[in-house]
Amino acid sequence: MKKNLLFVMPSLTAGGGEKSLVNLLSQIDYKSYNVDLFLFSQTGVFMNLLPREVNIVSFPYTYNIYTKGLKKSVREFLAKGQVTLAYSRLMFTVMNRAIKNNAYSEQYTWKYHRKALDTLDKVYDAAIGYLEKSSIYFVVDKVKAVKKIGWIHTNYANSGMSHHYDHPYFDQLDHLVTVSEECARSLHDYFRHLDQKIKVIYNIVSPKTIHQLAQKEIEEGTVFDPGYTNIVTLARLSHEKGIDMAIEACRLLVDKGHLIRWYVLGDGQDRESLKALIEKHQLGSHFQLLGVKENPYPYMNKADLYVQPSRYEGKSIAIDEAKILHKPIVVTSFETAKDQIRHGVNGFIVDMSAEAIGAGIERLLEDKALQQRLAGNLASEKLGTEGEIRKLYEIL
Repeated sequence: MKKNLLFVMPSLTAGGGEKSLVNLLSQIDYKSYNVDLFLFSQTGVFMNLLPREVNIVSFPYTYNIYTKGLKKSVREFLAKGQVTLAYSRLMFTVMNRAIKNNAYSEQYTWKYHRKALDTLDKVYDAAIGYLEKSSIYFVVDKVKAVKKIGWIHTNYANSGMSHHYDHPYFDQLDHLVTVSEECARSLHDYFRHLDQKIKVIYNIVSPKTIHQLAQKEIEEGTVFDPGYTNIVTLARLSHEKGIDMAIEACRLLVDKGHLIRWYVLGDGQDRESLKALIEKHQLGSHFQLLGVKENPYPYMNKADLYVQPSRYEGKSIAIDEAKILHKPIVVTSFETAKDQIRHGVNGFIVDMSAEAIGAGIERLLEDKALQQRLAGNLASEKLGTEGEIRKLYEIL
């Protein structure tokens, strides 16, 4: 008899966790498992990449009202006599505005958020909150399942989350999965009593799929000029991804006379401030924010270098993808960088500053033989992680 699985995720907008889930769902044996997916927002560029076997779970009409603008949702709840939901919606907004730490905000507004969500009727063999915070809280509070699993895609120490808030939720999980050994060590530091529950399952990446998609055409209007060094970064436009440092590094390189075209694929809340920084340094023809691309691989494939300037990462899927495409890689020294890059062997790890990023890029620009050696070493590595799905089957 097939087992019934539920995955929970905020949405399928562009992001490492979202891409990781789509990759995992593409590897599941649907002869053995029925899969439901609950999304708080049924949107995102990865929606049309879901396997056809995945069933999207509908949410209650109250949640449709809850997700509208504040005034409209409060007005509708009051008109229906649902005063408690109107109050919860108001407090959700008040607390979100009052709490400046985004991670804390999502945690401490959950008690209002959950009021608009019903407990699911179906009983599952396993329910998996595939992203930290709300996805895990939903599984604990709103799902009936034989096993409950939480998935942490970031280094907990750098996440900004409150471990005091997470303790009672994590205690109710059967397993707590994370994506690298460094991330597991971080979880051990905060939740020592859960040592036996913490498991490492790497993000699933498929070299065959990536190479196939990399042969597609890039969108019209983006020119990879062979007269320039073309750099690609795949990242959300948010502080932790370090795009501000990338812009400053680009400025330093251009000021030295290097012909640079740097393309960033992704979107996020810092877009406007980053655009302003690009304009301030007059880098409009050198540094471009291209937005989210459903298929980023043709861009990565055409790049001369791949750069990940992050302040912190869980385990970067984008770095694994650049490795699969045999690109010379420069990454900053975030804590999990050494899980993926061996400095001087299959990439460069540099200090976390614009100056160091620029110097690392310049070193590669001036040594084509070094670029070729890094690419050659990557070509000899075994980089696919499709077999990680077996680790999930074991804990199910």
